[in-house]
Amino acid sequence: MGTGKHRALAPARRRMGYAVAAGAVPVALSLVATGTAHASPEPQVAVGPVEVAPIADEQAPAAVEVPNVNPYYGVRYPDEVLSSLQGARSLPAYGYLSPVENLHGPAPAEPVPPITPPAGVLRFGDVQVESPDWLPREQAIQINDAAAAQEAGLATYFDSVGMERTRSDRVASQTIGSAAVGAAAGAAFAAPFGVIGAAAGGTIGALVGVPFMPIGLAAVPLGAAYGAGLMVAPLAAIGAGLGAGVGVVQGLAAPAQALGPAPEAVQG
Repeated sequence: MGTGKHRALAPARRRMGYAVAAGAVPVALSLVATGTAHASPEPQVAVGPVEVAPIADEQAPAAVEVPNVNPYYGVRYPDEVLSSLQGARSLPAYGYLSPVENLHGPAPAEPVPPITPPAGVLRFGDVQVESPDWLPREQAIQINDAAAAQEAGLATYFDSVGMERTRSDRVASQTIGSAAVGAAAGAAFAAPFGVIGAAAGGTIGALVGVPFMPIGLAAVPLGAAYGAGLMVAPLAAIGAGLGAGVGVVQGLAAPAQALGPAPEAVQG
């Protein structure tokens, strides 16, 4: 069973590395700016979505000139919940954790719904931090939605290889959480180099923009951001990949927790 397990997990870890590398910088910046990330192995109940009431006829525009008008109806979240995902579920609060057994090759599986974050936080799997004041709400929602979608995708994959849902949720959440912590650590380590990159990029931007003054001044912050990104992003991505691997191992190694004796055993 050991060899089958490793073969089944390899594709998921590869996909995880690609996804985390692409989103490592915003995740890292969010975590570093808010201080210490708090990881909690025990799940907590999240604020769930609320159903939006249909727009009354008197509220509808009388004359609409915009082409292809199609009002968007569905789940509408309270302002303090930083998510926009439809079909999401509250944070599961399982009382048990199934063992890892009976794994097989990937088979078709129903997509696992993403998880709604608790109010006012950025959620990266089992890591939750308060959304910083400087981060606009729309960007916070984008970060949360991306992390939740990646977590749901991983849980779907683990379901497809025969994991029971409590275990696939656990492995997916710890993978995303550890990847976020790794990205933050990599970004923090690279921060001094990022300053150097920003200075170099800003200087190059200034030189390029001088002939086009005053519009050319816009090249300075763009060059600085690009230079900083070139220094910070690779180390953040490496940290995210290492963290993802650690999360997979931790999620698989977590001891099973029984709900209690089986009903037939109690009756017997």
